[in-house]
Amino acid sequence: MTKKLTWNNPNAIISCGWLHDNLNNPNIRIYDCTTYLHYRDNDPTLPYIVESGREKYEMTHITNSSFMDLHLDLSDEASPYRFTLPKLEILAEKFKKLGVGSDFHIILYSRNGTQWSARLWWMLRSVGVDNVSILDGGFKEWKKNNLPTSQTSLTYSPSNFEFTPRENIFVNKDVVINAIDNPDYIILNSLTADIHEGQNPRYGRPGRIPSSKNIPFHNLLDINTGKFKPIEELEKIFETNKISKNKNIVNYCGGGIAASLEAFVLYQLGFKNIVIYDNSLHEWAATDQTLPMEND
Repeated sequence: MTKKLTWNNPNAIISCGWLHDNLNNPNIRIYDCTTYLHYRDNDPTLPYIVESGREKYEMTHITNSSFMDLHLDLSDEASPYRFTLPKLEILAEKFKKLGVGSDFHIILYSRNGTQWSARLWWMLRSVGVDNVSILDGGFKEWKKNNLPTSQTSLTYSPSNFEFTPRENIFVNKDVVINAIDNPDYIILNSLTADIHEGQNPRYGRPGRIPSSKNIPFHNLLDINTGKFKPIEELEKIFETNKISKNKNIVNYCGGGIAASLEAFVLYQLGFKNIVIYDNSLHEWAATDQTLPMEND
């Protein structure tokens, strides 16, 4: 008899029905963490323009939800890249001011792809906040089911939690360099196949980090609903690509966002040794010309 597959942490993914039933629970805090990227494939020095999702949030959002601004509030302002992780002690203080705390179950959703929720999920985990869930299907699924929305912006009162940093979730290019052709590592590119193969120079030098494999992040979600594919399908995707659970998996993309979704799915499938290359190709391909690239 085949053993039934289950999520590593079932509570890390919640349904719209569950959230609706718990919408007025005072122990829940809900955050819209939408960001929009406007791609510019003709200018690798600026591969995309970043737009905050705050304006859309203020127009309408899930009732009782607040807003997390990844780009403007929760990324390193001094970095030349768009989404670099701040120092963890700084990030922890920012989350506290937004109302994240150990007394609350944190719910994350986004409007244009679960990758934004996954990025914030990993960021919260990096400062020791573990009671965090992603809304499966996000705002699109919520609206599809005609569930309650509001136009009233909400700011939660500041909260507190015990800062327990996890320094090893987001890594720099040195870790990636050491992983190239290392039999203990698999480097996994979450971007689309055209970028991986070198047909799209969005991030400067076309191609991929040498020895990396490619599983485009959108292949992990249902194309119609935006919800996670069934666990059996996800397990098969990684098995087919020979992504082994006894390896160290280095996830990368353009700027560390899509890679966060892939890393989240790997976590839910029971992979243990998962890291995210924070600045990804925005640094590797566009900025440091000494770093190796390969293409088809």
